[in-house]
Amino acid sequence: MARHEKSMRISIKTRFFLSHFLAVLLVSGSIGTYFYLSAVDSVLDNLKTRLMNTAAMAALSVDVTALDAVQNPDDMGLPAYTATLATLRRLTSSNPDIAYLYVMRRSGDGVRFVVDSDETDRQAPPGRAYPDAPAPLLAGFEAASVDDRLYEDAWGVFMSGYAPLGGSDDAYLLGIDMRDTEVGRKLRNLRISGLVSLGLSLGLAFVFATVLARRINSSLRLFVDACAAVAEGRGGARVDVRTGDELERLAAAINDMSERLEENEARRAEAETELMRSRDELEARVRERTGELSRLNGLLVHEIEERKRAEEALFQAAMTDSLTGLPNRRAMERHLEAQAARVARGGRPFAVLLCDLDRFKSVNDAFGHEAGDEFLRATARVLETAVRAGDMVCRWGGEEFLVLLADTDLQGALAAAGKLRRAMEELRVPVGEFMVTRSISIGVSVCEDCRNLDEVLRLADEALYGAKDLGRNRVSAQCPHGDASGPA
Repeated sequence: MARHEKSMRISIKTRFFLSHFLAVLLVSGSIGTYFYLSAVDSVLDNLKTRLMNTAAMAALSVDVTALDAVQNPDDMGLPAYTATLATLRRLTSSNPDIAYLYVMRRSGDGVRFVVDSDETDRQAPPGRAYPDAPAPLLAGFEAASVDDRLYEDAWGVFMSGYAPLGGSDDAYLLGIDMRDTEVGRKLRNLRISGLVSLGLSLGLAFVFATVLARRINSSLRLFVDACAAVAEGRGGARVDVRTGDELERLAAAINDMSERLEENEARRAEAETELMRSRDELEARVRERTGELSRLNGLLVHEIEERKRAEEALFQAAMTDSLTGLPNRRAMERHLEAQAARVARGGRPFAVLLCDLDRFKSVNDAFGHEAGDEFLRATARVLETAVRAGDMVCRWGGEEFLVLLADTDLQGALAAAGKLRRAMEELRVPVGEFMVTRSISIGVSVCEDCRNLDEVLRLADEALYGAKDLGRNRVSAQCPHGDASGPA
């Protein structure tokens, strides 16, 4: 009981809440992320378009016909230089998004500055080379272009747009730098909007999950109370649930069970009263006729009943595995002999599945034999649940189990074995804070004429070893006539 309570650390209400919360959060978060990324791309695309268009429009304001004479810092006093610089600075001051405007010349030895609107001591003088020019800048000599990302140079981190200057035969371009702070400010505003959207998604997920968890948990509490009353033998308990789904059908089943229990209790009380009255009358008559004979007869009957119970207990102990509660090997051998006799008389074939837990010794080594015994008991329950009502499961020995499938051919046996193997993959046995799992390997053999029952068991054992050799967690079959099925 202590182990069971330890394993139930998270309530069903909490599990429902978490599952619905995460589901809603996943959906809304995915949608929000998609729109956020789309918005970021849209902002960047918009910035790039503005830069490229602004560069193209600003290029119309610059006359390059006299700039060929501006070659070095000594030419900064030329009228063409001063006029162009004034134009660039006027355009810069008119647009808060622009950090710098500049004119560059492309020649055989690379790209050089001609005019730079920078008003600080970092202003690039005419003739200064621009090293490692990026591809978008070079493309700007031929057509309007824009940086595909932020670039860092001697003047800082920028995103720039470029446009060729008319009448220059692709020798001049106008460049516009937008500071990274401007780009960052726009993206920061977008991130704030994304965080607000995420907060709203979290709130929606919390409210939605809370409502669903409370709704389901309230119904479960009613079911628990009703089942507890039934377990204590108190009939009449009712569950009033109107959900229009499986919970309502479960409530109807519990109510029906409670009513039948109440009726059975009433009949039992009535029968018990009648039985007591009849017994009293009989005892009175027997006492009148012969008290001593009644006493001796009672002792004899008691002794016979005790002996029968003892014999029945011994028989059950001899036929039952004490650890798992399954039939033991002796009981299975009797059933196998009976099935073999039936097949020999012309009955349908039967199949045997020899099952072995994979790497079971590691459970005992890692968690102790008590955990190993608990896993064997859980395995027995899984196998019993996974087979038909007319089939038989026994503990064959150690971590081996044998399944007898009546009226089953090879195809049916392989299907049943596959079902057992998949059921074992889903088994989780709590051991402390761990969940222990083990797969199962299954050897299949079919008795079609059963002239040699030992041969059928031997073939199943060989098939099991074949499944182990093929990597475990597999199903392998061997037929009495020598043909074999592959692992499933």
